[in-house]
Amino acid sequence: MAEHGPTVLRVCRAVLARSDAEDAWSETFLAALRAYPDLADDANVQAWLVTIAHHKSIDALRAQRRRATPVADIAETIATTDSWEPEDDHLWSALRALPTKQRQAVAYHHVAGLPYAEVAAIVGGSADAARRAAHDGIRALRRRYLNRQQPTPTAQGIHS
Repeated sequence: MAEHGPTVLRVCRAVLARSDAEDAWSETFLAALRAYPDLADDANVQAWLVTIAHHKSIDALRAQRRRATPVADIAETIATTDSWEPEDDHLWSALRALPTKQRQAVAYHHVAGLPYAEVAAIVGGSADAARRAAHDGIRALRRRYLNRQQPTPTAQGIHS
């Protein structure tokens, strides 16, 4: 440790802040002590320690990225559906009227943009079943929605 300690600390400091570098330095020597019995007799000890220090420094960087970063207070906003939902409530009503599997498949694939394999993982079943449910759902939506949009024939327009 006395011989290679400063080199290992410099390697850690090159990558990390002082406090994290000191922790990585300590972890390097703890790991080295555990692994030392398996080290070959002709191994370059300094290179071996630097390699361990490099790995411990990378582990510390990854841990830093996983930690929450404090931020200033965030003002609360009130979300409204007006910003993303179309004004035509008939379409949403028709979607809600679909059977559950069809409604989920249409929503997850066509609205959220998920591939059929992911839709299948969410709702259960195979990708082919999800594709079929979405197809059937879209077909039913077209029938229901388009029938609402078209005027119904009057008695005058019907010929016998």
